[in-house]
This record gives sequence, C-alpha cells and structure tokens, in this order.
Amino acid sequence: MLKQIEAGVLNVAYEENGAADGKPVLLLHGFPYDIHAYDDLTPLLTDAGCRVITPYLRGFGPTRFLSLATPRSGQQAVLAHDLLALMDALAIPNAVLAGYDWGGRAACIVAALWPARVRGLVSVDGYNIQNIAAASKPQTPENELRYWYQYYFHSERGRAGLAQNRREFCKLLWKLWSPNWQFDQATYDRTALSFDNPDFVEVVIHSYRHRYGLVPGDPAVAGSELLLAAQPVISVPTIALDGAGDGVSLIGGSEQHQRFFSGPYQRRVIPVSGHNLPQESPREFADAIRELL
Repeated sequence: MLKQIEAGVLNVAYEENGAADGKPVLLLHGFPYDIHAYDDLTPLLTDAGCRVITPYLRGFGPTRFLSLATPRSGQQAVLAHDLLALMDALAIPNAVLAGYDWGGRAACIVAALWPARVRGLVSVDGYNIQNIAAASKPQTPENELRYWYQYYFHSERGRAGLAQNRREFCKLLWKLWSPNWQFDQATYDRTALSFDNPDFVEVVIHSYRHRYGLVPGDPAVAGSELLLAAQPVISVPTIALDGAGDGVSLIGGSEQHQRFFSGPYQRRVIPVSGHNLPQESPREFADAIRELL
C-alpha cells in the first residue's frame, strides 16, 4: 500500500506491507531503479511476519522535496539522513536495513554512524561507503570502462543527455549491468515512471559529481561527510551479497571488504545475477534478511 509522510526535508512516498507490529525491515533501491525491485521479495518477508517499508529515494517516483531552497543533492550523506529521518517519522527505533547501489550506501552509512538503529544489514557489494578522497585514483582499465556513465555525467553534455534520453539511457544501464536478466518492456516501464520525477536529473548529476569531489555538498550534512571520510567500520551483523553477473560493480565485488566489518559478517556470491540483485534473485535476498531477523 503506497503511503506518504513528511520526513526531514522530504515528503517520502513509500510502500508498507505486512503486520503493523511485525519486525521492521526497510528495503532501499538504487539508481536507476525504484521500489518495484522488491515486488517479488516483499511477500517472502511479510509471510515471515515482517513489517516491510520500501521508500522511493529522493529524486525518484512520487517522493518530493518540501522546499525549493533545499539543495538537490544526491551525495551519500543525504541519502543516509533521509533514511534516518524516515525511521524517525515512522517511529521505528531500529530495523533490518537492506539495499543495493544508492540504497545500499544509505543503509551502510546508517549502520556505521548510528548502529543502535540497525538490527542487521544486507548490502549488495559489501562496504558501500564512498572514499571521496581516493576517488581520483585510477582503476584498472576494465573497471574504468564500467564507470563510463559516471564520467559522462561529469560533463554538461552528460546532464543534457540524461535529461533528454532518461528512459533510453537508464534502460541501457539495466542491460549492461544485468546482462543475464531477460526483463520485459512492461517490467522496465513500471520502474521508468519514477525517472519522471522533476528532481531526478539534478539529484543524479549531483551524486555522480560529488563522489569525485567535483561539486560541493549540502552544508547540512557536512559533519557526517567528515565522519565518512574516515571510512568508519560497521559493527552490526551483516550479510554482503555480490551478483556473479554484475556488469557495473568493480571486478571482485566485495571480496576484500571484510576488514570494514567488526561484527558478524558473511559474504555470498549469487550465481548469474547482475546489479539489480533483489529483483533478479528475490529469494536469495530475502533469505539473507530472514537470517538477520
């Protein structure tokens, strides 16, 4: 059931499923996806007695900024503050957080900086907190090729290209990032509606420029960004998932990430699946969440 609530600087649109007194689980999507990534997964959790909250991130779907004056930032710290504000607005003291891409980053940051709010973490690609100071260090040519879209977004041509061709562009990313996933047009169209959000382009462009230190961040979260620059360790119980067919994550995925976790930690590689792991392998994703419950 789609609901809306004022939380922090946003009016957040979110789906809520399951018993109101169930164990809370927040499912967080990435770019360029939306809450439909969790359509097949959600019933697996509600059947297990969970209260499942799945929000549209800032810049996606019906979620809107409350003020024109709020920077249309997509930096990592604001995503975490959005998540924390939503939990506060819904009076959820702690929950299992699960996500991938942007959503996984928000979950990792809340787990690192506010661990009392997190009962467990499922994170695609493991430790998903950006190291902005090291972002200008070149990767291998194979990894650089995977990030071509980020470098495109650093230019004004890239901004114009995303604005002009957002549906075609994002569909191309779906194909490149999940080469083994045979999604149909109806599945893509259901999510592509979320890219019509009036702030989508600005939030996306800011995200991919800020992570390389090319633009300033939102002053409201400057303190959190300073903490993230130290690459804080995550202490909550965590299951890291990697899709063996992921076409965008760095080669090797989270293979070397265990050093960032001080609590119980497991890493699993899901065969065949690509970047949109919860939609491609909902049962494996749900299994990880249920184990943390």
